[in-house]
Amino acid sequence: MGTMLNAKGVGFERSFEGLNLTAPELVLAVHQAFVAAGADIVETNTFSATSIHLDRWGLADRTVDVNAAAVKLARQAARQSKGDVFVAGSVGPTGMRLAPLGPLSASDARTVFAQQITTLADAGVDLLVFETFADLVELETAIEVARSICALPIIASMSFTRDVRTIADVVPEVALERLQMAGANVVGANCSTGPRGVYEVILRYNNSSPADSSLGFSAMPNAGYPEARGERLYYPAPPDYFHGYAHQFLGAGARIIGGCCGTTPDHIAGVRRAVDEFIAKPVRPVGLVGLVDSIDHRSVTVRERAVDAPIRVTQQSEPTIATMLRAGRFVTTVEMEPPKRPDTIELERNALMLRDAGATTLNISDTPMARMRMTGLAAAVNVQRTTGIETVLHFPVRGRNLLRVQGDLLAAHALDVRTLFVTMGDLASIGDYPQAFDHHDIVPTGLVKLVKQQFNEGVDSAGTSLGQACSFVVGVAANLTPTDFDAEAKLLRKKIDFGADFALTQPVFDPERAHAFVAHYKNNYGDLSLPFLVGVLPLASVKHAVFLKNEVPGMSVPDHLVDRMGSVGDQGRAEGARIAHELLDSIKDIASGVYFIPAFRRYDVIADLIAALGSD
Repeated sequence: MGTMLNAKGVGFERSFEGLNLTAPELVLAVHQAFVAAGADIVETNTFSATSIHLDRWGLADRTVDVNAAAVKLARQAARQSKGDVFVAGSVGPTGMRLAPLGPLSASDARTVFAQQITTLADAGVDLLVFETFADLVELETAIEVARSICALPIIASMSFTRDVRTIADVVPEVALERLQMAGANVVGANCSTGPRGVYEVILRYNNSSPADSSLGFSAMPNAGYPEARGERLYYPAPPDYFHGYAHQFLGAGARIIGGCCGTTPDHIAGVRRAVDEFIAKPVRPVGLVGLVDSIDHRSVTVRERAVDAPIRVTQQSEPTIATMLRAGRFVTTVEMEPPKRPDTIELERNALMLRDAGATTLNISDTPMARMRMTGLAAAVNVQRTTGIETVLHFPVRGRNLLRVQGDLLAAHALDVRTLFVTMGDLASIGDYPQAFDHHDIVPTGLVKLVKQQFNEGVDSAGTSLGQACSFVVGVAANLTPTDFDAEAKLLRKKIDFGADFALTQPVFDPERAHAFVAHYKNNYGDLSLPFLVGVLPLASVKHAVFLKNEVPGMSVPDHLVDRMGSVGDQGRAEGARIAHELLDSIKDIASGVYFIPAFRRYDVIADLIAALGSD
């Protein structure tokens, strides 16, 4: 609903649920489009229609009116269908943490849910859908309230992270058991991840459910991970990809299949086709073995080596990466993810392995994919002190105000972390804490200008003296295979004008398109002198290739590479390494270095690639 309303020109500064009263024709048109696409169930436009959410828009006193109007609109669209279309009352989380972790008491939460659920039930919905809940206790509370009010069927759907856990570390098996005990008729997974992530949750639901259980499963993924473009969010997974995964959801035991953020009537039409094909030729539900990618997302292979005694790094007059790029030496850097634990021992071991393989610098990410991890600065400092290898600190602006940005810059400089990779950062909505704020006071280009033209000149954003000049080297993000050459080239030129020293690029899988973009830039802005450390992400399997192609914004994976990965069976990692080596050879003429991005934290695979490069 939000995707479609935003596409119709409704900005995020307006209440989508308030449109039930102020622009009902827009909401009705969305319902009608989904009914025409073949939906069996349409959800009311009430996901954020509790009094808590509506109070933000000055509509708290019209909570009953907003919810009642939503049911009326959905019912009107359902009646226009030639077949039976059910109306589901959509109920989302309150957006506030429950006590004792947050300010909302259990009693107040029950009151808030009771008002909305009572209105939806009285207005005549056929069932209730509790969706995008990250807090299991809050969802149990909502179900408890619903069961005290009505006997409507309940779909209880949770949002899981890429690690197949909720933000409170609840696994699907535990959620299934507790939600069934709470009174849910259907247990599902929605939002947060694309089809692949939701598919893994459904498999685990199915394999932990007794054979004689009457409990149903629902799968409603996002259309991949969102990418912000101005006022709009774009999702990469196309309708055909949804159609294919709908078959897999059905085979895994799901019986209610739809879509969350980014899905359009075309996506639902694809799901409709898959369901019709399944009914015509049923597929025997299959278990976990053989369906889940053999990659263990939580394991990291580490070549054992004792961690040396800590080494205090003495910072040179300028960071090593700047010295190497100025001298024309090829830079090899590897992205590393900070741990979700209060120590960096494993990270340091892997860093030592990469250093010994020949890496010249290490990139330390910060809250990648908006998942809670140790801050990148702490990890970077420990890696530098233990291994003696320089780090590049990823510095996202999303979620930081200007005061925090400048304080963190000073801290990084004081701790000898002088090379920064400035980036926007991932949306909180796709990570462990979707309710977290994305507010920021400065954009990446502005931060480049602040660092290079003010901090490196010894003054802060207000022009006040810092006492001495800083010596930061700044890297920026670039995409050599963008959808829009003009927009990417214009943004890159702005970053260069503000003082960027180098660029880390998105993974390149299409060398011809990368060369075409460089030529496009030169035709419009002249020679491209900015050094590129070209992103190389070794593919792990055909499933990995398909996932990147369809669910990750900014990835351009040609069909011939997907086919090639599919032709090698269980030799995917070896083939992926060969492809990575070939890609690097084909882009060396535009690369000042390589930026290796390990798949599933397999640093050993990258170490082998680096060693192979050194022997060429």
